[in-house]
Amino acid sequence: MLHNAFEKLELADVATILDRVNPVLDRTKFDPIETTIMAQNLSFYPGFKLLDIADYTSMPPTQRFALYSAGEVVIINFKNEPIYKLNRQLPIKLSENNVSDYVRFFFSYVRGKHGRFIISESVDDISWKDDPPPQARKAVGKMIKPITLKSAEADGSFKLEACMMFKDSLFKSDVNVKPGGLVSLTNEELLIEDMPVLDDTFGQ
Repeated sequence: MLHNAFEKLELADVATILDRVNPVLDRTKFDPIETTIMAQNLSFYPGFKLLDIADYTSMPPTQRFALYSAGEVVIINFKNEPIYKLNRQLPIKLSENNVSDYVRFFFSYVRGKHGRFIISESVDDISWKDDPPPQARKAVGKMIKPITLKSAEADGSFKLEACMMFKDSLFKSDVNVKPGGLVSLTNEELLIEDMPVLDDTFGQ
């Protein structure tokens, strides 16, 4: 996930935010007293915060994610449309310093029709069913590398390399990011398949 930390908001801020978030949610409504909101600044979206909104009094907990500013609320629905729309509207501010965080954000909050691409920068990012033997863990660890910036072009586009889990397979790929934040994968290389990992269908 993103490298900078979330901050827990005070009740007064939670109430103010929910006054604006609740009306744009489908069916779900959060009570400020029972709701925890964790907020995180995003350098590529100036003026916006990423919100993790959760009510842990219900079982299972009710959780939603949103991008929030003084003038707008964007509910994250795990499709790319809301993100690409905001990218055009602001517009997004990408640099060599924050494009890796944007890629982490994108793949955390966009899920494809056939599953999630989970950025894996260490063995600890893999959701194992059971801890692998030390030797196997070490072997996998040698294949995994943090996101690496390969090039930054004059037109504002970037090429990065990342390791990812998709279903039960680990692969590495080039991640191409256009100036407007459009993300695509090329040069995929399968590293390991049939790994004993948990089903990520409902995971965050």
